[in-house]
Amino acid sequence: MKSKHVAVLLGGFSSERPVSLSSGKACADALETEGYQVTRVDVSRDVGSVLAELKPDVAFNALHGPFGEDGTIQGILEYLAIPYTHSGVLASALAMNKEQAKKIARSVGIPVAESKVVNRFAIQNKHPMKPPYVVKPVNEGSSFGVVIVHEGQSHPSQVIGSSDWKYGDTVMVERYVHGRELTCAVMGDVALGVCEIIPTGHSFYDYDSKYVAGGSKHECPAKISPNIYQKIQTLTLKAHQAIGCRGVSRSDFRYDDRHSENGEIVWLEINTQPGMTPTSLVPEIAAQSGHSFGDLLSWMVEDASCLR
Repeated sequence: MKSKHVAVLLGGFSSERPVSLSSGKACADALETEGYQVTRVDVSRDVGSVLAELKPDVAFNALHGPFGEDGTIQGILEYLAIPYTHSGVLASALAMNKEQAKKIARSVGIPVAESKVVNRFAIQNKHPMKPPYVVKPVNEGSSFGVVIVHEGQSHPSQVIGSSDWKYGDTVMVERYVHGRELTCAVMGDVALGVCEIIPTGHSFYDYDSKYVAGGSKHECPAKISPNIYQKIQTLTLKAHQAIGCRGVSRSDFRYDDRHSENGEIVWLEINTQPGMTPTSLVPEIAAQSGHSFGDLLSWMVEDASCLR
């Protein structure tokens, strides 16, 4: 029923606001083209009263970062009984906390890298593990605050303990995994294609690689052996289901094939609110699997519900 009134939630007040504005605009424009009645809602602290007055049939969640993908907005939508897209309260909260998500993934046999959660001030002057390793905020997305500590560095990067750091005091320190960056999306209960991300001019898939045109090259489908391709799909669907995700999600991996074709596959994280910008991966993966952008978004709207 294309006459549904869809409120596209975008913007917000996390550090990922610019990404959300871009995702939200792309989604709102495409949903209008598909025939839906669309209202764009730039989310602020009064979003509950705004939505209560608006009374949309569905909320399309195009928010990114804290508040938008950590279970908070999902709880507001449950309270208002407005059907919404993507994952529910618990899965969103678990997936947003990288360490909790890894614990669940490890419990169902998904390979993850050794890591520990520490206070950032505790690692200002001494290595928490043997380099190379990665320092990540526990509850951020879009590679915000990711610092790679390379072999040979005498101490962690000073930015981690500085006043410029704005990603919270709790960080995850994770063994750096060499290799290729692979990602795979889930749509409902089906794992779609596997894509390789090749950053151009960047040492890893950072913010600019993700959102600046030309920042990365996407190889869809990834040029890997059929058994590795299928294994990535299997692990992606397993993570989606173990964490309790709904709708669309995307899992990221490292694949180290430097020494053998089978190599080492390591699951990094799951994203319950994948970007929907012009350079985003999920629309590209979906298209490669036969779903146009409009078809993908229509499916998400029709899949929307409460109690997710």
